[in-house]
Amino acid sequence: MDNIFISQKTLNLKGKIIHLSSPLVMGIINLSSDSFYDGGRLSGTHQVLNHAENLLKQGAQILDIGAVSTRPGANLVGADYEIPKLKPVLEGLVRNFPEAILSVDTYNSQTVLMSANEGAHIINDVSGGQIDPNMFATAARLHLPYVLTHMKGMPSTMQNNPEYEDVVREVSAFFAEKIQQLNQVGVNDIILDPGFGFGKTLEQNYQLLANLDYFKIFELPILVGLSRKSMINRLLDISPDKALNGTTALNTIALMQGASILRVHDVREAQEVVKITQMLKNSEHYIKPIS
Repeated sequence: MDNIFISQKTLNLKGKIIHLSSPLVMGIINLSSDSFYDGGRLSGTHQVLNHAENLLKQGAQILDIGAVSTRPGANLVGADYEIPKLKPVLEGLVRNFPEAILSVDTYNSQTVLMSANEGAHIINDVSGGQIDPNMFATAARLHLPYVLTHMKGMPSTMQNNPEYEDVVREVSAFFAEKIQQLNQVGVNDIILDPGFGFGKTLEQNYQLLANLDYFKIFELPILVGLSRKSMINRLLDISPDKALNGTTALNTIALMQGASILRVHDVREAQEVVKITQMLKNSEHYIKPIS
């Protein structure tokens, strides 16, 4: 498939061009106290800035900041809750790390407006525009890259027996419809996220991962968020804090299947995976000379 489909190789971040010829690592900065793995670990802007500095030193090319949990069972939260938590953090990140690329993990367009004003570069919307009807128009107005995530249902109910006739084709159909809608309003820098764990069973998550290269038909960058998720923990019967090895295994598979961005808690380990898989891919084209 690599010889047939040529994916988009750059993203425009407010005039700053980021290249995707080599996969990027997106480090997670979680401000919520209610997330499945690292909820409540960061309290106060100073602690957040220290964490951001560590992620950048470990090689994160993007920092993804979120103020609310989107774990299964989580309730929706409005921008009035998110903005007071996000604003001082974004101000501190821009002041201390002016070269850092900042992504904001939110499904609220008002939060996006504030975040863009404070210096955010990417919109990471886990709802695929299904929660806030103004999200696509806001992305178009701001000219920011948009992470289009597939989610079936809402976070509070998405894991209540999700059903698909064919999960790969149904996620693909969702992408096709939403990409058309985004293009119509003027959003062209789109990143696809199949939404592992967002309205999928254990088996459906692995079906998506096994067929990740199918989504190359859209010729857009693919982001995967597999880090320490239940598709690892349930399969191996472990807790999230013991899921680094499983995360590394799945990230390796995702990169070999064509992922462009890894969203992770553990940046150093993800960068090691990127280096190894890039070496493997480069070696695929080696032909031993005839002696």
